[in-house]
Amino acid sequence: MLKTCCRYGIAGGLLGSIGFLASKEKIVGDTLVWQIDPLKCIGCGLCAYRCNKMVSAVKCFHTKAMCGYCDLCTGFFNPQPFARNEGAENQLCPTDAFTRRLVEPPYFEYNIDHDLCIGCGKCVDGCFALGNGSLYLQISHKECLRCNQCQIALHCPTKAIGQIPAEQMYLLKEA
Repeated sequence: MLKTCCRYGIAGGLLGSIGFLASKEKIVGDTLVWQIDPLKCIGCGLCAYRCNKMVSAVKCFHTKAMCGYCDLCTGFFNPQPFARNEGAENQLCPTDAFTRRLVEPPYFEYNIDHDLCIGCGKCVDGCFALGNGSLYLQISHKECLRCNQCQIALHCPTKAIGQIPAEQMYLLKEA
């Protein structure tokens, strides 16, 4: 009798778990994705540590393909750098996700390594405050866990994060 009750209990628990996971997949699935509205985002930095992933699914992007080709990019450098070089004390990015390459004096090309970017928003804040505002944060579809309730969305002070249909892809900041 006890064996039979245990079998039914285990079977019921397994079926309940499978049903829960299946219903969660229908709600979250591939139909909706979490996205940041770049016009509402203020680059506050909460994305870096509120994401359920160890390294945030939020990454920095450029609005303009040709942006950042100057000697003093305020998304790359601290507003008042000691020198205009790649020294850690002169850069905004805490993970060295930004690199710059000399194109021809005085022009530099700036690139973002999304594998190193943690979504802290320091570059976005610097670009918005003293630059042209061409850097913005966005949730990477391939990095996002598609949590049923995104922790970043819960804590975003400007409510810039919401779900959109996956067919719309990324919300982009217009140039």
